[in-house]
Amino acid sequence: MKQSRNCALLVIAAVLVGCSSSGHRAPIVDRSETGKKSVAVVEPVQKKATREKDWRPEVHVVQKGDTLYSIAFNYGFDYHELAELNAIKDPGIISIGQEIRLFPGRQNTVGSSAVAEAKPAEPSIKEQPKLVKYPYSEAALAQIGKVQEAPKPRPAEVAKVDSKPKPVVATPAVSSDDSSDGEEAELDWGMPTQGKLIAGFSESANRKGIDISGQLGQPVVASAPGKVVYSGSGLRGYGKLVIIKHNKTYLSAYAHNDQVLVKEGQSVTRGQKIAAMGKTDTDQVKLHFEVRRLGKPVDPAKYLPLGKS
Repeated sequence: MKQSRNCALLVIAAVLVGCSSSGHRAPIVDRSETGKKSVAVVEPVQKKATREKDWRPEVHVVQKGDTLYSIAFNYGFDYHELAELNAIKDPGIISIGQEIRLFPGRQNTVGSSAVAEAKPAEPSIKEQPKLVKYPYSEAALAQIGKVQEAPKPRPAEVAKVDSKPKPVVATPAVSSDDSSDGEEAELDWGMPTQGKLIAGFSESANRKGIDISGQLGQPVVASAPGKVVYSGSGLRGYGKLVIIKHNKTYLSAYAHNDQVLVKEGQSVTRGQKIAAMGKTDTDQVKLHFEVRRLGKPVDPAKYLPLGKS
């Protein structure tokens, strides 16, 4: 009797071991939505569209004849900002071949892909069934029979994982680029001086602005409000020059002055006197006036009430 009881216990143990190793193991299910790394590309449409209008490169390589003043003027910047950005202690000293960064924080360039990786969630791990010894009884045998008769789960029912992981939306990187903002509010432009228009804007003739004749010493005023970013005679061909930055898009330039009445960094209002007309670096008394959009010369006639001059 004792021997038959031991045999029965061995049979029960064998059956339970078989249950734990023959397909009745609890499935390991990856319930993450991604299942694997996925990337999503999000292009900031508005910023990209604006950036396409901005012709300026990331870096300017200094050429013969360049100065930091001319580089800033030709790209529509304040030379003080370029000097600080490029750790230039003396703005009057730059070298041919030197790289001048124009924009801060452009490692993640506006218009480039913003990419984010989704880390897969840790899969939940189920423990294996434990081997338990039951004392011999009719109830124990019946329970073992039910376990053996239970249907095995189909592979498709073990884990349903989305084969197309959902991309993670990445927030576009914010850039400090001046041109990354939307269009500037319209400026209320006024005439920079009174007099006769003696030369108009012409791309073919390389005339980057307009010339207005007048009397020596007559007032030259700011055409629109802004900040003086240059005051001096360091740009060849312009004589005593004043440059005003009106916003992130527009500059205006006032050349050939006899006297300059404002300082760099000074804020000015529309119509404020900034210089006296002269003929420095030219052959007659006149004001040469330019409007620049992102550093490129544009026709001042599009902005000024020239009919009232």
